Amino acid sequence: MSAVLTLEGVHTHIGAYHILHGVDLAVHPGQVTMLLGRNGAGKSTTLRTIMGLWAASQGAVRFKGRQIGGPGGQAGTPEIAQLGIAYVPESMGIFSDLTVQDNLLLAARAARRVDDLDPARLDWIFGLFPALHKFWLYPAGKLSGGQKQMLAVARAIIEPRELILIDEPSKGLAPAIILNLVAALQELKRQRTTILLVEQNFMMAKALGDQVAVMDDGRVVHAGAMKQLVEDEALQQRLLGLSLGAHQ
Repeated sequence: MSAVLTLEGVHTHIGAYHILHGVDLAVHPGQVTMLLGRNGAGKSTTLRTIMGLWAASQGAVRFKGRQIGGPGGQAGTPEIAQLGIAYVPESMGIFSDLTVQDNLLLAARAARRVDDLDPARLDWIFGLFPALHKFWLYPAGKLSGGQKQMLAVARAIIEPRELILIDEPSKGLAPAIILNLVAALQELKRQRTTILLVEQNFMMAKALGDQVAVMDDGRVVHAGAMKQLVEDEALQQRLLGLSLGAHQ
């Protein structure tokens, strides 16, 4: 199966700091690829490099065979988004002063007004995240942390996307809200949505992941089936310094 996204020997510098040291990564269509690793391993930098927010100083980022990152082929972030890649940053990226409605409208490239939104897709999103329907005309800044995260994900899927990058969606959320978020992402998975997901919550990783890449010190040090990592506690300890079994 051909990868929809590949990183080939990607290096990223931020000022004087060399963050990514030759990242190799493949994301296959219709699967959820988990990007795991300790804090500071380079996971968020990898997502931001894919989106062109930080330029790869060496190597190549390719989307559906086209180079979108790296020397000689660096595309701008708006162009990358236009190709069908959505990004949910750790900061969520919502507009706090705008309503839930307006946040989703801004994310829908084909819609200029609310009536232009696909009603069937909107109903589907409300099925995933009922709170967004309830607070449709509320300022997004007044939502709870979990509701803001739901809005951030909804913005990424308000239109069909080829690939969704999500950075630590469960961070700071209560366990009940995490379960709701897992259920929504599982529905996206059932629809064969291609997702690259950075996450520290191993229950979520186990529930969602098809493939996994583990990063350490700016490199991918392991890649394979999520099932293999879940079943091998010695591998978990070696790569992550902990056991998934302790996070059931």
